[in-house]
Amino acid sequence: MNRTGQPLVLKPNYSLLGVLAAIGLIVFFIFQILPGTSMQSTEQQTTKVISKEEAYQSALRYAESELGLTNDTLFEDALVTYQSRSELYGYLVNQKLLEQYDKQFEEAYPYDVYRVRLPDTDTEGYLNIDIHMNTAEPVSYTREWPDSSYSTTELVPEAEGRDALLRVAEGGISLEDKQSLAAPIISKLGYDANTLELKTTESDPGLIYSDNSKKLGESTLQLKFTFENGDIRSFEPQFSVPAEHTEYVKKETSRANIMTLAGYGLFTLLLGVLAIVYSVLTKAHTSFKRGIWLSILYFLFSMIGTINLLPTFQAEGYNTFMLVILFGIQTLFTLAMTALVYFSLVAGNGLWRKDGFNIWGRAKESGYGNYVLHSMFSGYLWAFILLGLQSVIFFVLEKGLGVWSTTDASQSPYNMVYPWLMPILAWMAGIGEEAVYRLFGIRIFKKMVRSTILAAFITSLIWAFGHTLYPIYPVITRPIELTIIGLVFSFITIRYGFITSVFSHVIFNSILMGISLIAMQDAVNVSAGVFWMVLPAIVGYVIYRFNSGTKKEKPIFTAPHLEGNQ
Repeated sequence: MNRTGQPLVLKPNYSLLGVLAAIGLIVFFIFQILPGTSMQSTEQQTTKVISKEEAYQSALRYAESELGLTNDTLFEDALVTYQSRSELYGYLVNQKLLEQYDKQFEEAYPYDVYRVRLPDTDTEGYLNIDIHMNTAEPVSYTREWPDSSYSTTELVPEAEGRDALLRVAEGGISLEDKQSLAAPIISKLGYDANTLELKTTESDPGLIYSDNSKKLGESTLQLKFTFENGDIRSFEPQFSVPAEHTEYVKKETSRANIMTLAGYGLFTLLLGVLAIVYSVLTKAHTSFKRGIWLSILYFLFSMIGTINLLPTFQAEGYNTFMLVILFGIQTLFTLAMTALVYFSLVAGNGLWRKDGFNIWGRAKESGYGNYVLHSMFSGYLWAFILLGLQSVIFFVLEKGLGVWSTTDASQSPYNMVYPWLMPILAWMAGIGEEAVYRLFGIRIFKKMVRSTILAAFITSLIWAFGHTLYPIYPVITRPIELTIIGLVFSFITIRYGFITSVFSHVIFNSILMGISLIAMQDAVNVSAGVFWMVLPAIVGYVIYRFNSGTKKEKPIFTAPHLEGNQ
């Protein structure tokens, strides 16, 4: 670590880091990339995915030929989003049944689909058709009538009120009438209704047939129908998910919410308040200009990432007015987070410099260009090391805790306006999280607990709790994994400086997100995935080229008090 008042110097042991980085890449490749060796839940799509235009055309043909849609719908009027039956996928992964399911049932009953929402001008509603992402075959559909009372029935807890609303929604359809309406669809699928198990009664809202000949583990194929306005509202063939699995996920999600709100939210708020206070208390050792540009970048990257998720919000049924309100709220939240990042940059810089340590060099300081260049190189090597470490952690946790994960459509690149923009979030995370939890967090907790190691552990734990809502189970997995990763980031910050920690964090995330883009297999996203992986190198080199001359430092602080016990 550099001392204040001295030229910026960074001389990593490239021989050692190079060997560790090579090992990390090999481990990552073996455990996460090679088919048959990676965790079932992290294997990439190997079959080519159809385009959204192809999904739309398939849905339109099906709607016209099978469902009586007569209006001429333009592609621009349709919404195509990725949807996933995450509970089923998670159950299959948890029970090690995913590979068997893919071989036997996935082609006819996929867990991942494109959902095409077509406007129906005849009813002024919508028609949702699910399309297989590889074969382009329609697999299920749902009608959305205007002013539908059907969704309301699902929110009424009282049995009597629920039954009353269901009778209104279904138009008083009897069980026999439901069976009669469903019969043509069942027959077209090649079934004799008499060979199926009827798992529905007169009081049930829909109709469920079970095909006990198609079974995997405790999951059985079910043909599900719902009804409204005297007609079929939806039809969906899908494998059931055992109640025990569903209840487990529900309990774990509840624990994740508590960890996020209490462990991450409250302590991050505390850090925000302390950052404001110490940005004032250390103003003699820092500058309120320091974090402006990084904070602006953080805000822009965050907002671009949010706007890029527009299809996800549209799929939830939000109208234009609600979308404006939603994005307004998100903007205010992002502004608050930007303020947290800004004051963390100012206060963190001041706290370290007050104690005589130059952890975040300035462009005006001697040696800055070479310092950034070495920070970038070191960042790549540490990112490779972290990829290997993460793979080992997942492997150990999978064997020890039975860790498994499932899909999350809300974060999928298939649900982004421009998937190739997804890795911009890597820069947002790298700047913001390293500023709050490393640059500022370590130093402020060091003042409280008098131990750098303990301070790094506390801030890493807080940061880790902020990632518990990812669909990885048991939810304690991510706090364990990211506390270890956070300690490594903390070491990088203290040993190599803030710029290196930002580079390593950005590169680490960019590689993982870049691989997701490459897995989409189209030219644009494959090229984008490679570009985002090398972008940190471009940024580092450009900064080096513009700061390669010798400059004299202009002090902005008083004589420091050097603190020991680092």
